[in-house]
Amino acid sequence: METIRALVVRESTPLPTVAVEALPASSFSERPLRVRVAYSTLNYKDGMVMRGQGRLVRTYPHIPGVDLVGQVLSDATDTYAPGDWIIATGFRIGELYWGGYAEEAFLEPAWAVRLPSSMTPRQAMGIGTAGLTAMLAIMALEHLSILPGSEAPLLVTGAVGGVGSIAIAIASRLGYTVAGSTGRDTETDYLTHLGASIVIPRSDLDGGPERPLESERWLGCIDSVGGQTLARVLAQTKSNGAIASVGLAGGSSFTASVMPFLLRGVSIAGIDSVNAPLSEREIAWSRLAELLDPALLEEMITEISLEQLPTYAENILAGQVRGRVVVALDTGL
Repeated sequence: METIRALVVRESTPLPTVAVEALPASSFSERPLRVRVAYSTLNYKDGMVMRGQGRLVRTYPHIPGVDLVGQVLSDATDTYAPGDWIIATGFRIGELYWGGYAEEAFLEPAWAVRLPSSMTPRQAMGIGTAGLTAMLAIMALEHLSILPGSEAPLLVTGAVGGVGSIAIAIASRLGYTVAGSTGRDTETDYLTHLGASIVIPRSDLDGGPERPLESERWLGCIDSVGGQTLARVLAQTKSNGAIASVGLAGGSSFTASVMPFLLRGVSIAGIDSVNAPLSEREIAWSRLAELLDPALLEEMITEISLEQLPTYAENILAGQVRGRVVVALDTGL
């Protein structure tokens, strides 16, 4: 009987059980695109899935992993040929559908994009959903005319995490003056090495605004924290500035005033990397391949095995992961 090795989450009380198992290939959904997975990643959402948080998974057993890169084994639609390399992120992979923490994945071709020729599979997962989200956020800010050249800094909150790390590296490369906000005062050297000109403590922002409008500090912001951090950043954003909202590590709700919108013309752009159309994804991956220094990306990466995932899931939910965690499935491809 053909089996596929995978990290399997099974329903249990009070927490799901998580273990590496060999599952029958017949237990996987018969979608047309069959891929041999080389690497996946660990994202905050994956940690939530393994801990049973947020009702992200409705049916068990489940295989997490919202990202994967791999080599096509077969495609019944002939969209891809055997041997092609593809990246798959979003589209509820790893949530509604079995994801990348398995030696093979069965996908819809519309969920995949081709791996850029200048990018290795490992680099692609060093980028993953986090990097794609960062690039989409920068593209949204560019669309709102938040461009390099201003003396005011572009703020990146949650700067040590995956989205934040890659956002700082790309924004700095594009010529923005970048400020990074973090609650870890030991990471200043890491952030300045990535390209941050200013590092500020999270405590400066996480209490919410003291007034509806505060002193103008930020050209714009890529915010992965949400909550009252987003409220304070909004009150401090310069006239005609904009915030790309990409996450909610600090909470899903915030209390703020409409005055930054009415008196300063500030905008908030929501970034949905799960459902972003393929056309935007292809542009974003192309720009990531062009802009992200491979040596700098390598310094962000921690590579782990399937067996190490449960421990790292605890760490990422506790805010103790720096940069990007890459999960090796088949490095011999």
